Amino acid sequence: MTRTYWAAGSAVLLALLFAAAATVTAASDSDGDGSRTSARAPGLYSPDAGFARDMAVHHQQAVEMSFIVRDRTEDEPVRGLAYDIANTQANQRGMLLGWLDLWGLPKVVADEPPMSWMGSADQHAGHGADGHDTAGHEMGGAAAKPGALMAGMATKEELAQLGAAEGRDAEVLYLQLMTDHHKGGVAMAQGCATQCKTPAERDLARGMVEAQQSELTLMADMLKQRGAAPRG
Repeated sequence: MTRTYWAAGSAVLLALLFAAAATVTAASDSDGDGSRTSARAPGLYSPDAGFARDMAVHHQQAVEMSFIVRDRTEDEPVRGLAYDIANTQANQRGMLLGWLDLWGLPKVVADEPPMSWMGSADQHAGHGADGHDTAGHEMGGAAAKPGALMAGMATKEELAQLGAAEGRDAEVLYLQLMTDHHKGGVAMAQGCATQCKTPAERDLARGMVEAQQSELTLMADMLKQRGAAPRG
């Protein structure tokens, strides 16, 4: 348990280092006057912009769930994990939204289905003249459950359950919900690592994959210790 938690903590630190390096890279990838040229900015419906918008929303829920469980249990390992996830994902969310500002792109696009940027190459070929995906979206093989906005995300009912639970019940539900959340996040980050054109964003996505996969291993161990398992 201690070794696994140390490994997960190291992965979180690595993700933060990736984030810091990506910020420096993004800031330096500009004209001499500090402004980013339109030629370098990703398009409105590009994987770069879509990932930044969607992962910012995805991360926000992870932060919310982590703050909820912090007040529902006194278990230090769970509270420590929740703190690491909230801290890391809040920082990454700030970077993603910052990039959208740098690119002069909106943080919300009303007619963009969640995760539509993760479509296959054939689907991308179906984009209209404005770059929008006219062929629908497969979400990179990661399906959102009924009532959830994106793959891995919890429903309103599940968040309410977490807020009402206490002690071991809260710990188990949080670990199960966050396991699902990380699986969806890993699929999204892998999609960006493959499709995004901005080097700094690809590096950040790879760091997310490594950190969240390490945390998935940790959470499986923590669930086992509590006589539970990830949900099917």
